[in-house]
Amino acid sequence: MHKIVIRGGAALSGSVEISGSKNAALPLICAALLSTDEMTFHKIPVLRDIRTIKQLLLQLGVQLDDFTQGSLRIKAREIADHTAPYELVKTMRASVLVLGPLMAREGRADVSLPGGCAIGARPIDQHLKGLEAMGATIDLCEGYVQARSNRLKGTDFTFDLNTVTGTENLIMAASLAKGTTVLRNCAIEPEVAELAHVINRMGGSVHGAGTDTIVIEGRDRLNGIVHEVMPDRIEAGTYLLAGAITRGDVTVSQCEPAHLSSLLEKLDDAGLILDVEQRSIRIRSNGTVKSKDVDTDPYPGFATDFQAQYMALMALGDTRCRITERVFENRFMHVQELSRMGARIRVSGRTATVEGVTKLSGAHVQATDLRASACLIMAGLAAEGVTEVHRVYHLDRGYEFIEEKLSQIGADIRREKDDIV
Repeated sequence: MHKIVIRGGAALSGSVEISGSKNAALPLICAALLSTDEMTFHKIPVLRDIRTIKQLLLQLGVQLDDFTQGSLRIKAREIADHTAPYELVKTMRASVLVLGPLMAREGRADVSLPGGCAIGARPIDQHLKGLEAMGATIDLCEGYVQARSNRLKGTDFTFDLNTVTGTENLIMAASLAKGTTVLRNCAIEPEVAELAHVINRMGGSVHGAGTDTIVIEGRDRLNGIVHEVMPDRIEAGTYLLAGAITRGDVTVSQCEPAHLSSLLEKLDDAGLILDVEQRSIRIRSNGTVKSKDVDTDPYPGFATDFQAQYMALMALGDTRCRITERVFENRFMHVQELSRMGARIRVSGRTATVEGVTKLSGAHVQATDLRASACLIMAGLAAEGVTEVHRVYHLDRGYEFIEEKLSQIGADIRREKDDIV
């Protein structure tokens, strides 16, 4: 077990290069199951979640080759096993993304019900309803989804609610199905469009990704390609917020500003100075942070994955604001830890009222999920004194080399062995 130790108070300054997107890489690695050809991906981030999905593919009998850091060669010529076991899936709910491609190619999958961060219920019933509409039979047995079919068939399916992984799973399932599939009320996140783009490059036919209606023409086979993973928009936004909370001058490079429009609008409202170029964003402080309300929403709204970090920034705002979490029902667990550092926050249902204070103070705090980990690190960067963030194993699921990157722009931060469990 490790902890992150931060001596706060330094204004961050410099440039940070953004890594490949975790949330894009995970479905792309699973999409390699759709072809018997070799697939090569570049800009794969070095993260615990990536290690988990690679272990899962190895479990299925797929050949993997990390021939250089950040590059992964995948060859799924044969699939020897069709089981995604509890021991792997419990650590990361995105493991359920093998369900669609296994059903598309093999007509068989036994997938443990997923785990991941404790930020609220995220059921996979939409994945299963969609597969049933495509002709699969679904049974739940001892915590496993047991899905079976002959070749899946095209269908017209409407999601009951917005689901990114559900949309991705059904796109992959439909890519090798017989006939045409129309998916309605789809998630429109950039990572969904990235998956569709890759499948099209493989010889598939996916139209409408990035809108709420996607049409997939099933193919008999898909081909191997070489692809570079898109930048991680959540990582980019987190470093922008780190620059803001420390009243620094930070540039994030190798990013996609169009994917951050809601965050950039809110930072502009809060009084931050932004210089946006084609592949980079510079953020500077004018000395104050204006308190501004925000509601989280699915893309293109304000991302729930920025909510905790934004709350840390608003804890130092000039007055009072309200932050409403509309995506997950249990994503305010960082509030108690921020309060230990001197933040004034009151929660009622899905809304947190944040009263800005003039300073935060270093403290011992515990991370409860991935983005809460980033939130507490950001608060520590701005706080007076030393902050120790415990239980940071969540952090390694989603941020590549975060201590090194923050150190490069002036943070006094290090990782140490932690005796506190």
